[in-house]
Amino acid sequence: MTRMLAPHLLRRRAFLAAGGLGSVALASLLGRASAPALASLAEPAKAKRAIWLYMAGGPSQLDTFDYKPDLTARFGEELPDSARQGHRLSTMTSGQASFPIAPSSMSFSRCGQTGTWVSELLPNIGKLADKMAVIKTISSTSVNHDPAMLAMLTGSEQSGKPSVGAWLSYGLGALNQSLPTFVVLTPSFSQHVMVQALSARLWSSSFLPSTNSGVTMRASADPVLFLKDPAGLDRATRRSMLDVSQALNRHELERLADPDIQARIDEQEMAFRMQSAVPDLTDLSAETATTKALYGESVNTPGSFANTCLMARRMLERDVRFVQIFHRGWDSHDQLPMRHRGQCLDVDQGCYGLVTDLAQRGLLDDTLVIWGGEFGRTVFSQGDLSADSYGRDHHPTCFSMWLAGAGIKPGIVHGETDDFSYNVVKDPVPLRDLHATILHQFGLNHDQLAVVHQGLPQKLVGVDAPARVVTEILA
Repeated sequence: MTRMLAPHLLRRRAFLAAGGLGSVALASLLGRASAPALASLAEPAKAKRAIWLYMAGGPSQLDTFDYKPDLTARFGEELPDSARQGHRLSTMTSGQASFPIAPSSMSFSRCGQTGTWVSELLPNIGKLADKMAVIKTISSTSVNHDPAMLAMLTGSEQSGKPSVGAWLSYGLGALNQSLPTFVVLTPSFSQHVMVQALSARLWSSSFLPSTNSGVTMRASADPVLFLKDPAGLDRATRRSMLDVSQALNRHELERLADPDIQARIDEQEMAFRMQSAVPDLTDLSAETATTKALYGESVNTPGSFANTCLMARRMLERDVRFVQIFHRGWDSHDQLPMRHRGQCLDVDQGCYGLVTDLAQRGLLDDTLVIWGGEFGRTVFSQGDLSADSYGRDHHPTCFSMWLAGAGIKPGIVHGETDDFSYNVVKDPVPLRDLHATILHQFGLNHDQLAVVHQGLPQKLVGVDAPARVVTEILA
């Protein structure tokens, strides 16, 4: 009797065939693909793994990478209507009587052989100038955190869509059978006001098999809750119990062909293997003093951003496909120079250490590094304005991110903004193009990576407008 796959798995089979992946084994269709799947991709893959250093809350591009020295002479002037262009404002500033220009109080310097402008707040990231591509013209549409974060990480402002990491896990499968394909880390942060909550929607697999969801790991105490066996239960007994449970699950899978049952089987097997793999993964005692020095003194503090970055490097070299580090606290509606200074101090050395460490180990060649938040900040001040203190509201129309490794052209700056860093004037990069470029580096065609859900086609890049790969930032 021929066994029929459930409709969800049939749709995935159709996608794989369309993308030139017809030779991947059935195990791949069931969410257990491994490295051989990469060899069958229609596009040449530059990236094998990725890490997204997500600055949650919205870093100010004006105070980090988008240098506007001419604004100093315009301190306190009203932002002209020709720049505002009727763009939507958040409710926190839409009622302001005036919109005074707030030049950055930070000094900037040219970094690297190509002279990329980088703020004094990020001296160590400035040392990476010749390794990274700064994009100054990322654009989104939402002025509120939750939908903006969803758009950045799932391609849609509405919840219920898979995240970037889940799409990559689904499209490419696993590289390591003892660790999750997609891991989420949440280190400590300096600013403790106006901090946005994180939700599992940001790393969900949604309508894709649940094995593609991000697995959250804590940087201190037990990395994964409830992973340890209960007291008095040895590994052999645990394996025996799991075997009985899995036999029942497989019987139901044969009877119903329900992909959720297969996901349950895979999740339980992964959890069992993680019990051995995770303790070694999170034990940093074997790292040399030289390596730790790259990340700075805080690397020895469990839960710090630097400590998390080093743990992430260990995951990447063990072939975790996608790691996402959420650093919160960037929502600086007042006292931005003080608040951003603390935030940058949290991440600057850790980012430098991570990229440098990856490069020294030969991992940067096929590891894509992404840095940025869900939007930028306004050039006008929110609230009181002085030369060294000001606030900035949310600004999605143009903001800065940087990428490095895995075929990204090093030492370049892409795109131009207007005199106020308020609008894109050259080379816009909407989120769908950023997502298309990320998928391209993994060898995935952004139009072919699609499934039908509830009768509608679903893609990371959406279906409302065409997306393009930003070839200008590729080596």
